[in-house]
Amino acid sequence: MRATARTLPGMIAPGLYASWKDVPTEGWAWPHFSARELSCKCAGRYCQGSYFHQPDFLDALERLRDAAGALWINSGHRCDLHNAAQGGAPLSQHKRIAADISLVGHDPVSLARAAVTAGFTGLGFGRTFLHIDRRARRTAFHYPGGKVAWTQRFGFDPVPAFKASGHLNGA
Repeated sequence: MRATARTLPGMIAPGLYASWKDVPTEGWAWPHFSARELSCKCAGRYCQGSYFHQPDFLDALERLRDAAGALWINSGHRCDLHNAAQGGAPLSQHKRIAADISLVGHDPVSLARAAVTAGFTGLGFGRTFLHIDRRARRTAFHYPGGKVAWTQRFGFDPVPAFKASGHLNGA
């Protein structure tokens, strides 16, 4: 049985480590991802590489990797100040844990569908990336430039389709 965010030592708040270096490596159950890879990428400007640990997110990320192949994570957790500097929403899922996955090397439509199958409930469609998270309520949105690109890729706008049905199989 995996430890939960509430039981892991070294946290400064439930699920939150001040640095990815504080995350215990013993018992790490996600072979294709590391705390460092998913930690804040502010390069020490605002934090020490903070990391938010959420096992169910990592389980879903492994399922996505199994389905889609190697994933390049542009952005994972963000500390509050880095999120603001990046123009992130005040309640951004990145302030806990989310991932922006590069589309390079992937069929974007297949990647998005695999993300839904893997259990992601928040989808953000960017021009060159797919945002994924596991928020409590299903939602989808476009980043600037994303609507045209993804509508062309799917042949329909995936945002209302996902919001209405939880699937990306058509309008």
